[in-house]
Amino acid sequence: MDIKPDGVYVDVTFGGGGHSKAILEKLTTGRLIGFDQDKDALKNDLNDPRFQLINQNFKYLTNFLRFYKAMPVDGILADLGISSHQIDDPTRGFSTRFESELDLRMDQSAGLSAKHIINTFNTEDLKKVFKLYGEFPNAYHIAQRLVNSRMEKEISSTSELKEILKPFAEKGRENKFYARIFQALRIEVNNEIETLREFLSQTINLIRPGGRLVVISYHSLEDRLVKNFMRSGNFEGKIEKDFYGNIISPYKPVTRKPIIPDESELEGNPRSRSAKLRAAERTEHE
Repeated sequence: MDIKPDGVYVDVTFGGGGHSKAILEKLTTGRLIGFDQDKDALKNDLNDPRFQLINQNFKYLTNFLRFYKAMPVDGILADLGISSHQIDDPTRGFSTRFESELDLRMDQSAGLSAKHIINTFNTEDLKKVFKLYGEFPNAYHIAQRLVNSRMEKEISSTSELKEILKPFAEKGRENKFYARIFQALRIEVNNEIETLREFLSQTINLIRPGGRLVVISYHSLEDRLVKNFMRSGNFEGKIEKDFYGNIISPYKPVTRKPIIPDESELEGNPRSRSAKLRAAERTEHE
């Protein structure tokens, strides 16, 4: 993030506060604003006069930065994965390890739960969820089995969902299969792809030239959006050039390829295995 000690920074996915603490260590007179829509994240608030935590979805980023007179900023960080405290809380339904009601909402006061989606979406809509967000080639059959099962009894818990889909899980790789099922449902429940698009689009008007946007993604669909946006300023990756052949884009990637965890990181933090970090610097282009 190339943090300047007197800069203004935003951590739009505060979670347990790990990234925010690391940023604050590099600030002197600077300022950090954190966002998290999960009210449980408020328990991790940092007692630091340079820090402000906002309990809202980061799609409202511009409104709140304007309200707190924090524009423009020198850098924005987004870690799109679910935080450890969400995974480790058995009541939230984010983990395949625990028995709980199918919820998966980042903000438990809003939106549709995974239980609602599984029990009300038709076969075609469920197929789209598992094909797009879980990348399952047999998404239709997964969707059809859920629809058939719920006709007999409502699907309410994580264990019921796993038991119903057990025939699709490859032996020895069951955990990976269920993780992708839960990932697909979580992305749909929280409208994560559309929210990511809204967030990225806003950053152009929020980060000053020379400032940086850093995004950690965990899913190919997310990573493709981030990659295209950082290269071209649009989600299709359509490159525009000036008369001299120079790329016209509001961002310039800091590294050609994404940064991925090395072996030592994976050993200490196995949850980082699918993480890809991309960083870009704001240019003078609008």
